[in-house]
Amino acid sequence: MTYETVRQIDPAVASALTSERERQNETLAMIASENHVSQAVMEAQSSELTNNYAEGYPGGRYYGGCEYADDVEQLAIERAKELWGAEHVNVQPHSGSQANMAVLMSVLDPGDTILSLDLMHGGHLSHGHPANAAGKLYDVVQYEVDSETGRLDYAGLDELARDVEPDLVISGFSAYPREVDWEAIQESADSVGAYHLADIAHITGLVAAGEHPSPVGIADFVTGSTHKTIRSGRGGLIMCREEYADDVDAAVFPGIQGGPLMHNVAGKAVGFGEALDPEFDAYAAQVVKNAEALAETFELRGLSLVSGGTDTHLVLADLRPSHPETAGKDVEAALEEAGIVLNANTVPGESRSAFNPSGIRVGTPALTTRGFEEAEMRQVGNLIADVVDAPNDDDVIEGVSAQVDELTDAYPLYD
Repeated sequence: MTYETVRQIDPAVASALTSERERQNETLAMIASENHVSQAVMEAQSSELTNNYAEGYPGGRYYGGCEYADDVEQLAIERAKELWGAEHVNVQPHSGSQANMAVLMSVLDPGDTILSLDLMHGGHLSHGHPANAAGKLYDVVQYEVDSETGRLDYAGLDELARDVEPDLVISGFSAYPREVDWEAIQESADSVGAYHLADIAHITGLVAAGEHPSPVGIADFVTGSTHKTIRSGRGGLIMCREEYADDVDAAVFPGIQGGPLMHNVAGKAVGFGEALDPEFDAYAAQVVKNAEALAETFELRGLSLVSGGTDTHLVLADLRPSHPETAGKDVEAALEEAGIVLNANTVPGESRSAFNPSGIRVGTPALTTRGFEEAEMRQVGNLIADVVDAPNDDDVIEGVSAQVDELTDAYPLYD
């Protein structure tokens, strides 16, 4: 994609788009929530469906001219049902956060109580952080991971649920590297008559491929992002049992959204279709293998890992035991200068500000898409550790940058 048409009309935007394409080609994307979609997904997302208003749902739109929009959305729905085994799927949410809000609005009244994982312990803003709409509308109580193991404390969660008696329990995470026992959390929700929302935003693709246990058919509601480990059009989705379908659909439209972004829905349809290919299962398995190789490398280099390792696509390193004077933002900035892009992240028992936390979160989905396997991940893990050891050493940064150039040349992204 050269953006020549854009360049003729708007050179400034074309220049930024071209630079972003070059940035992605020339750097290693290791933000756990990012990935690289196929040319087919990008083409679908830039289609004429961007011109359509399609308020409503297939077969029941409020505008005419939606025949082919209906076809595309129905394809996305049916493919999602096949991927995750869901009874009902809504593919219209613009993001995973909006998917979460729609579920909350479908079953809760303002002031009802939510029990969710604390942000500092790996939860997500949309699970009830005070700055988020969920935290403003609902009474939120939060559970934590075990301070010694870094793993979810299911017994503690159950005890808290019985004490608080929430109306809804949220499971899932944005920075938790271990498998989740959905059934244990469902039992806690059932014990107090609460709904259970499982947010699989980060592991949507891993669940689809069977690399992580699925909450579909266990939790009342399952939400996810469609652009992280699943590599489809950017946005969100909601899955639920048929009994909740009407309330969920009404909460999405007209509850929190107007017209759906049909070009994004087209990208979802294409990406879901790609994920139904057996090659996707091999990709998802490699994502996990690569994360395990990265975790092993970090441990060999003396970095402390939250929970002692990973079962998923991400590794969360706590810098305090090995580098007590180094903050996550220092490492993030130094690595970006060297061509490795990841993010600073809070860790359980965080002693710094959330804006300058003590950890780094490192993901493998995008590099796995690029073709990296365990050997390359170990090399990258050592490069990251080199920078963690000396974030202010220009010679180290320059040496790491040279190796990043070699890796990006060997594994080109977009032609």
